Amino acid sequence: MDIKGVAAIVTGGASGLGNATAKMLAANGAKVAIFDMNEEAGKAAADDIGGIFHATNVADDASVTAALDAAEAAHGVARILVNCAGIAPAVKTVGRENVPHSLDIYRKTIEVNLIGTFNAISKFAARLAAADPIGEERGVIVNTASVAAYDGQIGQAAYASSKGGVVGMTLPVARDLSKLQIRVMTIAPGIFFTPMVAGMPQNVQDALGAMVPHPSRLGKPEEYAQLVESIVRNPMLNGEVIRLDGAIRMAPK
Repeated sequence: MDIKGVAAIVTGGASGLGNATAKMLAANGAKVAIFDMNEEAGKAAADDIGGIFHATNVADDASVTAALDAAEAAHGVARILVNCAGIAPAVKTVGRENVPHSLDIYRKTIEVNLIGTFNAISKFAARLAAADPIGEERGVIVNTASVAAYDGQIGQAAYASSKGGVVGMTLPVARDLSKLQIRVMTIAPGIFFTPMVAGMPQNVQDALGAMVPHPSRLGKPEEYAQLVESIVRNPMLNGEVIRLDGAIRMAPK
């Protein structure tokens, strides 16, 4: 699909991988709407690329519907959806003094990362289904999983569960939407230089980068965005998960 002139939505677009993706889409001529919980950063990010921002809780029905209404009113029916919204708590199944994992934290992680992704997909696709195809497709959806879906580390039970769910739904959702000519892909990033990593001491950042076989460094958000661009442009990419990780396989901790 040609990116120029089409409407696009990026959840979690205020920072990190989502922000790099929003910039890439705008640079290629897309009309971009950023959905995020962080209003200050989201508005600044949207202003920076000439897009729009809508405060959005992806796990909430009404919030996503309102955001899609606003995006459609501004830019028309969106053809591209990139799901980057997510959280990454670190909690052991049984913690110190034999305290069990907080069920509230586990539930929230699933709600944001997995249910929120599906919520955005289904509502986006339902609107796009009524639009005319552009060539041989109507649009494309790109989700964000993680290598934790395969190599979940100590303290990542909730996070790995949520991202494993995103991996698991990629093919069936792609099959569901195939008759509507909407493609569905997922990217599973390794260790990338995101705001969370940027807040760590330099020696910790260096150690994380050294874990990657090649190139032996942290991934750049722009490299994630580059893969999104390739997925959008290549019509045969559908129903698959791509690890973007420099060949890393995560150790237990």
